[in-house]
This record gives sequence, C-alpha cells and structure tokens, in this order.
Amino acid sequence: MKRVAMHTLGCKLNYTETATLRAQFTGAGYEVVEFRDRSDIVLINTCSVTSKADAEARKLVRQSLRRSPGAYVIVVGCYAQLRPEEIASIDGVDLVLGAREKFHLMEYLDPSLKKTGPRIAVDDIDDITEFGPAAAADADERTRAFLKVQDGCDYSCSYCTIPMARGGSRSESIARTVEHARDILDQGFREIVLSGVNVGDYGSGTEHSLYDLLLALLELEGDFRVRISSIEPNLLTDDIIRLTAESERMCNHFHIPLQSGSDAVLRLMRRRYNTGRFRERIDALLAAVPDCGIGIDVIVGAPGESDARFEEAYRFLTDIPFEYLHVFTYSERPGTDALDIEEQVPPEQRTKRNRMLRSLSQKKRRAFYQSQLGRTLNVLFEKPDDHGMIGGFTDNYVRVEIPHQPGIDNSILPVRLDRIEKGVVHGTLMARPAADAPYIPLPVLATLPSASS
Repeated sequence: MKRVAMHTLGCKLNYTETATLRAQFTGAGYEVVEFRDRSDIVLINTCSVTSKADAEARKLVRQSLRRSPGAYVIVVGCYAQLRPEEIASIDGVDLVLGAREKFHLMEYLDPSLKKTGPRIAVDDIDDITEFGPAAAADADERTRAFLKVQDGCDYSCSYCTIPMARGGSRSESIARTVEHARDILDQGFREIVLSGVNVGDYGSGTEHSLYDLLLALLELEGDFRVRISSIEPNLLTDDIIRLTAESERMCNHFHIPLQSGSDAVLRLMRRRYNTGRFRERIDALLAAVPDCGIGIDVIVGAPGESDARFEEAYRFLTDIPFEYLHVFTYSERPGTDALDIEEQVPPEQRTKRNRMLRSLSQKKRRAFYQSQLGRTLNVLFEKPDDHGMIGGFTDNYVRVEIPHQPGIDNSILPVRLDRIEKGVVHGTLMARPAADAPYIPLPVLATLPSASS
C-alpha cells in the first residue's frame, strides 16, 4: 500500500481542506502516515499570509525529500495559487495544484510522472466558483469539528492576498451546510466551529445570511454547541448578538478582527469600519452577553503606522474589554497595494510592537479569567493527559482543567471555576457522570459528501 504524508500550514480553513484531501487518499486505497515518517507521496497545504509562511513551505519540501528522497511531492494551498511557478522551481516538487484543482486531486495524481518534471494545474482565480465542502476534527481534542461554511473574500484590504489566492466570496446552500453539520453530530462531535475566510459573509449574493444559517443549525437535534471561528465587526449584526444571548447552544465567544486601533491606519488598510464602529459593536455585544469572551486580531507594523498611531492603537486596545489578542506582524506581500504606501515600519519596530501587544494580551486574559472565578460554566471536556488531568473550554473560551474521571471524555458538564494556575483555570465538577458510565472513544471525523454526491 502506498504511503502518504501530509502537512498543513496556516489557518483552520486549511486544516479542514487537508482533511478532505486525506479522505480522497484513503478512499483511493492509500495509507496516510505522520509527516515525520517515510512516505511515497508528500502533500503540503500552504499558506501565504506572510513571507514566513512561504519560506516554511519551501523548507518543508526540502525536509520531506531528505526523509523520503524518491517521494512524489504535491503542493497546494494559497502559496500554490499565487506563485505556482516559484513553487515548481523548488527542486523535487512534482505537482502544483490551485484553489479549484486541489479538490480534484486524484484526477491529477500520477506518481509515475516523478521523473518528467513538475506539473502545474492552476486556474485563473477569477474563474473559480467551486466551493469545496470540508470539515476537520481539532487535531488535539477530537471533540469539536471545524466546518467550512464559506470561502473566498470580496473585500480589498490593502495588505491582503487572500482574494488573489481564494477568489470571491462563496458558500453552499443552507440545506447542504446543515446536512454536513448533521453528519458531524452523528459522528459524536459536541461542538461545531463555523470556519471560512470571511464567515460573516456567508450567503453573499443570495437571499440568505449567516443569521439564517445559525437558525437552521440550532434546530438540529442533540447535545451540542455552535461557535463562530471569526467574524468581521461590520458583519456582527444585532440579530446574531441577540441569538447568542437567547440560545444556550450558541457559544458566548467571538473572535473579531480589528487589525488596528488607529483610524488613520484602518483607512490605509481599507477596512470597512472605524474604531468608533468597532467599539459600538463590542459594547452592544457585552450589553447582551455580559460574560462573552472576545478575541481580537491585530496587525502591527503595517505601512503608515507611525509611532504616534501605534500609541493611539495601544491606548484604544487598553480601553477595550477583551479576553485575548492574536497579534500578527505585518509582512510585505507581492501584488498588494500596501507596498505603495510610503511610510514603512522598520522590522525592529514591528518586533517591539508585537511584544508590547502580546504582553497586553496576557494581562487581559488573566483579568478575564479572574472575572470568571466562582462561576459555574459548562465545559466541553477533551481527553485526559498523562498526569491524570482532563481539560476543555467553556463556551466563552476559558481553558479549564480538573482531575480526570471516567465517563466525562467528550462531554459537556458544569464546572465551578476555582483558581488560576499557570494560565489555566482549575475547577470543580458540579454534576458527576453515572458511576458505571462507559469510556467513549473520541471520534475521528469522516469525510463530508462532495457537492456532486
């Protein structure tokens, strides 16, 4: 049996799509092995958000060929769509597939062509309308599944290559998306994380919206919850906020891109809101859902971010109530309009600002965790560790650990939050499972049916 090793770079959306490619291989009779193992075929699913991601992809190709010198190497993902010739020039690469072609992998795969030189199959991104359904289990937890509900982006942020790599915004019908969600729940998963490039833009160009999809998902039977992976502030509607406040199945947690706390920088970035609008959405959310956990994306060192503008952004973030930050250092990307902005930030300043915001994030997270102590919240437990503990997340994204007990794996149970140790909340289980509760193996996500099936 031929062996395949796979590696994914970048976002959760990439991980969901790798799971779909893995299913194609297993369905065709291949054995999928760990990336560190020797294999006959190597597949690397790339990201291209930063130059670091590009460099990592090239390094992975070289590493895999040292481990498996005769392997047939396939590269897919955003880097493949944006720079196929550049990837094909890497010694040892055999097949480069674009955003559409990767979902038809088996039509292009022919390891017998190893010695004929690299083959490129990449359509013009403007011609791509195919959605490509995908879902993946969390690699560490196996208790929640990431369901791709949207792809592509119609925005034109000056620093971003995603529209060039993934095309315009598109999604499947509500009926098909609910069908995929039902498959996930039937496999035993307890949390569905809605994923995409711009999840809040679900249904763009149709009569439906993300709110309509949420209503349909919440009608499914079972003990589960729904989490939105990320949503733009201009797409976080009053209807979605109200639904979150009213439904016990909706996680009280939103990850909201801000990118900068300076209005001048937001204009240069061509974002679709200003800091006033962002703050208004946060205030509306917390008024309806006071215990909501809020994560924020921020980019530091973007062109035009002077010292004064960074200080303005830092003050804005200091005043905003949130749980944590995801901090990204700006990276020049070919083909983006941000390259034409005259005021560029030196790399050492970008690094310094990154450290400052990461420190702020740590303080904010501890303060949020502290505010939750004494409360009893539902925790989705994952699997026990080697030290007799078991952990999981509350619906507002607090990491909680307790001593492991039989029968609580992959269960949603109430826990009183008692204390913080090493950045993790420790608690007391408030509803014990039955004494004879059997051990339930954590699920492994099967493939979703394709749009044509």
